[in-house]
Amino acid sequence: MIVEQLIHECSNNNTKAQEQVYRLLAPKLFSVCLKYSRNYEEAQDNLQESFLIIFDKINQYKNSGSFEGWAKRIVINYVLQQYRKQNVFEIVSEKIPAEEELEIDDDSISIEFLTKIIQELPDRYRLVFNLYVLDGYSHKEISEMLGINIGTSKSNLARAKAILKTKIDVNSSFDVKKSK
Repeated sequence: MIVEQLIHECSNNNTKAQEQVYRLLAPKLFSVCLKYSRNYEEAQDNLQESFLIIFDKINQYKNSGSFEGWAKRIVINYVLQQYRKQNVFEIVSEKIPAEEELEIDDDSISIEFLTKIIQELPDRYRLVFNLYVLDGYSHKEISEMLGINIGTSKSNLARAKAILKTKIDVNSSFDVKKSK
């Protein structure tokens, strides 16, 4: 069944079509949830809640752009909404630290380790890092999405990069010591 037909069937509350859409999109959308969530369990919860919203609002999809992209925006917006409710975006300081260059040696760092250290970032840093670095949003867009100003977005990104760089450096030096 083609995607347009599945979407139409889902808008008529066809559970078989909803199951097919879920199976089609869940792996990709779960990876989005993992990026933005604190841990695996929270990512699972966010995925389930996001799919409820997707199926509830599926009749709002206008067949312009990819359905997957539309669903991904719903997932990101849902997760961000959960953090906004928790007031994780309180402004601490507008002082922007010097920009850290974050270079990752693909051979020495596993994707599992990278995902783990990103998940360990404080919420506001992790969300800004993911939105800016991994999903390509501008600081202006991030400030609007999170209800913070542009300076706070830049500051949170710089702090996130500094924390990640430290953790990567510690891991790299630990690996070097282990191999000796």
